[in-house]
Amino acid sequence: MNIARKGPGTGSRSPRARLHTTAPRRSLNGTWQFRIFPGLAAAPDDGWDGDDAGWALGEEWTSIPVPAHWVLEGHGRPAYTNVRFPFPIDPPNPPDENPVGDYRLVFDAAPEFLEGAVLRFDGVESAAEVRLNGELLGETRGSRLTHEFDVRGKLRATGNVLAVRVAQFSDASYLEDQDMWWLPGIFRDVDLLAVPDGGVWDVFAVTDYEATDGTGTVDLSVTRNGAAGEPARFRIPELDVDLEVTGGGVIGVGGVEPWSAETPRLYTAELVTPAETVTLRLGFRRIEVRDSVLLVNGAPIQLRGVNRHEHDPERGRVFSPERLEQDLLLMKQHNVNAVRTSHYPPHPALLDRADELGLFVVLECDLETHGFEEIGWRGNPSADPQWRGAYLDRMQRTVHRDKNHASIVMWSLGNESGTGENLEAMAAWTRAFDPSRLIHYEGDWSSTYVDVYSRMYASFEETRRIGEEVLTPAPFGATAAEMHRRSLPFMQCEYAHAMGNSPGGLEEYQELFDRYPRLAGGFIWEWIEHGIATTGADGRRGYLYGGDFGEHTHDGNFVIDGLVSADREVRPGLVALAHWYSPVRIEVTDGAVVIQNRYDHVDLSGLRFVWKAEADGRELGRGELKVGRVASWEKVEVALPDELADLAESPEIVTVEAVLVDKQLWAEAGHVVGRGQRAWLTPAEPPLETSVPPRSAFDPVSLRLRELGGLRLEGPVTSLWRVPTDNDRRPGWEEMDKPAYAARWELLGLNRLLTRVVSATEQDGALVVRTRTVPPGRDCAVDAEYVWRQAGPNAMTVEVTLVPDGTWPVEWPRLGLDLVLEGAPTGMAWRGLGPGPSYPDLAAGPFWGDHEASADELLTPYVLPQESGARAGVRHASIGTEQGTLVVTVLPGGASGGVEEVAVTVSPYSRKTLATTAHQHELVADGRTHVSIDLFQAGVGTAACGEGVLPRYRLAARPGRVTLLLESREG
Repeated sequence: MNIARKGPGTGSRSPRARLHTTAPRRSLNGTWQFRIFPGLAAAPDDGWDGDDAGWALGEEWTSIPVPAHWVLEGHGRPAYTNVRFPFPIDPPNPPDENPVGDYRLVFDAAPEFLEGAVLRFDGVESAAEVRLNGELLGETRGSRLTHEFDVRGKLRATGNVLAVRVAQFSDASYLEDQDMWWLPGIFRDVDLLAVPDGGVWDVFAVTDYEATDGTGTVDLSVTRNGAAGEPARFRIPELDVDLEVTGGGVIGVGGVEPWSAETPRLYTAELVTPAETVTLRLGFRRIEVRDSVLLVNGAPIQLRGVNRHEHDPERGRVFSPERLEQDLLLMKQHNVNAVRTSHYPPHPALLDRADELGLFVVLECDLETHGFEEIGWRGNPSADPQWRGAYLDRMQRTVHRDKNHASIVMWSLGNESGTGENLEAMAAWTRAFDPSRLIHYEGDWSSTYVDVYSRMYASFEETRRIGEEVLTPAPFGATAAEMHRRSLPFMQCEYAHAMGNSPGGLEEYQELFDRYPRLAGGFIWEWIEHGIATTGADGRRGYLYGGDFGEHTHDGNFVIDGLVSADREVRPGLVALAHWYSPVRIEVTDGAVVIQNRYDHVDLSGLRFVWKAEADGRELGRGELKVGRVASWEKVEVALPDELADLAESPEIVTVEAVLVDKQLWAEAGHVVGRGQRAWLTPAEPPLETSVPPRSAFDPVSLRLRELGGLRLEGPVTSLWRVPTDNDRRPGWEEMDKPAYAARWELLGLNRLLTRVVSATEQDGALVVRTRTVPPGRDCAVDAEYVWRQAGPNAMTVEVTLVPDGTWPVEWPRLGLDLVLEGAPTGMAWRGLGPGPSYPDLAAGPFWGDHEASADELLTPYVLPQESGARAGVRHASIGTEQGTLVVTVLPGGASGGVEEVAVTVSPYSRKTLATTAHQHELVADGRTHVSIDLFQAGVGTAACGEGVLPRYRLAARPGRVTLLLESREG
């Protein structure tokens, strides 16, 4: 087995399309025999690949499921790296410490396979040598690429021995450095496929749609097996197409309904031969670029996309139909219309469902050489002619397998592989073979051989400049390459890095995409967190990340970035994204509702617009607006219904929701695709009678409240720190010369603030406590005044004024008050924004109303514990604990001003515990309820990979004022 050469696999047949055919297929998935060795030199040639009667399985053999990754089946350990290779850069040589696994299966073959068949491997990481009955069939390269080996004349009726030797690392590993777990093994399906004489080997059906007259064509190319014999018949029953075909040709089909992500119309076609029938699902569409704008079917489109790796927390990249369905339904339900298959071809079932559900796909080749960036791209295979065959083979296998899918609008050459002539060769072959689609590659910004100008994590300002660039004539000194780039639409193949409490800035990016026609949208990084499931000592489910398996080289929790958890739990970032990706924008004003259709191809007739009026937590009335059809990207103003004026009392909240009229493949009728609100919230009434509270209710030293109507608590105390988020732990790309905010806060001591009492006096019927809060070893401070009044046996009001003093060298994450209540939290009910959390630059999605959260819903269970769970816009909150309930009401500030809404965070953990615990499932609660009431908060940004918090969402030292009514209640 040669795993140190610069070339493609050997021995397999030419790549072809994945066909749905009546030809027999037998799955070879199941239980195989398996053994493993520490390296290739230790792997013996002991006759294991044949059926010699003198050979028998030794003690080193065990069983293993196929498909599976052997490191997730008890043989070795997984490892995660983002950029750096986990072995020396010495191409094409893998390291000597390189586990090699032998797989062995004995199977019988039915007669229909003996006349002609292929063995198909859909995914083996990273290289395999395949033998059948002792005969070498060939080798695979391209872990996520299909290889088919001809077994005609080699297969027998009984006792076939299929022997596959797999190396964890090989020369191919230098081309597969894709920011994910290194997971070796046969992890996709293995099949035996009949290839009958006179049947169909390959089909390429290139569809086209002419928007001016609504007609379609099929450019058909057919390759037969062996002697063709009778001509094949090509049929599209719905379009009355039924004709003989030999090699193929262009077929006019007349009027058709076009395919798009919004109208995923498919036509069933058949290619019929005496030996087999192949079924195709055809979607008619045209992808093109005109005046630097991306068009589908003659209309500009906006890619509202996500990047999707394949991942299951137990089985790694082994395909799960249930997980796939979860992913795609969640995407559609959250208004996602596009998927980039980062950074390799997915399991082919994804393309079938994308065709059916309606998702644009950027199909990426199995290629990334990012680790060479660590050495200045020296020796990068992209620029080495000896690797060209491997590059072309990878692209050809990528394109051929999925070429008949309507959902694919772009072929991507790969990811983060530098520059070089091998990439240009891939593009040239792809363009010549399939000019119906666009070619994408981000890594070469010159963009000379691609059809879209693609970047990742371009800043807001740079994105704006790119959008504006084509609005003015090109400079006279512009080169031909620059002129070509200016002619291309722009997309962010990765943006808004969704790691932990993130991504901030969605609104600003979306505003840019909407403003400039050249900006075709982009793809959030990324869809799924790649945690590997574990069970803690207490039985709690958790997830592991880089370094948790003892790897010497790893990138920690950088693999935990996603809009959904590894188990597909929706993160707050996806809720916000659904708002900005919504196909309809709704604005409720004092007297009207402004509605914008943001679909690219359809009107609003598929939606109903339902209004609801509420006051004091009660529904006052509901009805439906008459909106009409409203063409794509048009805006209309609809008067508020007369029923609102006839209500017995004035509403505090009017909500308008756009919901599906009919059931779709991805959601039921009534599913909400967009929402708008207007709130006229009535301020709470302050208590009429108050008195000086007893000193016994306060701690004698700190003068913090310690008892309220039998409820034991401690606080409030001035607080500025938050548990660092993933974004706080890294500097934004715009300030890489500075430490991350978490480090700056730590250096300043925001997590170690000390408070002393300056004075405590009784005046004007109140207890007035003044404090000064200062980081240790610093002289910058926050001076606070608390004016306490008793408002009943179980209630107090407190007017809080916070004023910064001195020079604060860094912005704050928050300005607020912390309290600790005895007893673990049982949940919270509140009036404000919800039901989920929000932060200043991650605020979309939550809506005004009365909401509840159970104890388990108070925080977002990010794998790496961090700040989360803030409910914003809160006017009133009931915080339940095991010892009772604390009710917090924001009172109007009056002439002295003050905030009328706060952000409330309730947690069973202290911030210190959250900040010092490495995994969510390792958190230990202290039996108390930790409450933060924030007047102001900073945004979260995307500094983990990209731009940090925008200046408008940063929190410079500033004063704040709030008046609260605190009440204790039983239960």
